[in-house]
Amino acid sequence: MAVFRGTLLGLVVVTLVVSATLSASHLDGFNFGSGGSQTHDLFPQFYQSSCPQVNDIVISVLQRAIKKNPRVAAFLIRLHFHDCFAQGCDASVLLDNSTTIISEKGAEPNVNSLRGFEVIDEMKAKLEEACPLTVSCADIVALAARGSTVLSGGPDWVLPLGRRDSKTASFESSNRDIPAPLPDLSALITAFERQGLDETDLVALSGGHTIGFAKCSFVRQTRKSVCPRRGGDNTPAPLDFVSPTRLDNSYFKLILGGHGLLPSDQVLLTGNRRQAAELVKTYAANESLFFQQFAKSMVKMGNISPLTGFEGQVRKNCRRVN
Repeated sequence: MAVFRGTLLGLVVVTLVVSATLSASHLDGFNFGSGGSQTHDLFPQFYQSSCPQVNDIVISVLQRAIKKNPRVAAFLIRLHFHDCFAQGCDASVLLDNSTTIISEKGAEPNVNSLRGFEVIDEMKAKLEEACPLTVSCADIVALAARGSTVLSGGPDWVLPLGRRDSKTASFESSNRDIPAPLPDLSALITAFERQGLDETDLVALSGGHTIGFAKCSFVRQTRKSVCPRRGGDNTPAPLDFVSPTRLDNSYFKLILGGHGLLPSDQVLLTGNRRQAAELVKTYAANESLFFQQFAKSMVKMGNISPLTGFEGQVRKNCRRVN
């Protein structure tokens, strides 16, 4: 009996030691930089056991969508940005209007311009078939942004996962916190700093404008060769007319030549901030350095105020709460 008690006690001690070791390795091993001052329980292997095929499913849907419409890649990178800047990276931007929710889709930075929702819907439907109520919409948005970058010729990165979905949206935060594309560099830097991002992140993430299009109503003066002098407000003009569907450093080269599309693009060089101007020149000369920082800044942005653990929920349909 004494031997049994000794064996049992030994098992308990071993179990406690192993548990403590795993907990410590979890906390210390995945200490990714975050948009704020806190670290969050996000780590790349989050779905390793519960849904190991998650990225394969996302990429499969994404490849078909981009083949059908190459602009989808830019849509989804922008969707991630607009989600994270309003209330954190919690998929709140995906919620439709309801009796209790005023959708962020109707906010000024998003209305009639934010796209790609149906691609996220398809990813979610496929993931619900494979792994019901497991993969959050917030993680799908983050995975789709990374996949869009890679499929457009840009860098890959190790993506922390484990975000949960919000039960609320913030129309007010979308209007207040998503920076407007205006030629005010100080205001842009302030908007990024509110999210725990810095001037380097601003310049690097602005490089995402190397793919995608903008309406002529916004860029008539900078894209005269594409936009009609009158009318055609909704005509799409390429943000980067050199390689509009490839994520590369030509965006920064165009800025150096005075061909930035949006006022918020050109001001990175002309806004009397030495660091921003020097970064534009550096990234124009060295695509590898741009790629390295873009990847770091995307991870950092993706860690803005996520819901984790028992916060929020995993939505079954990304457009509405469970």
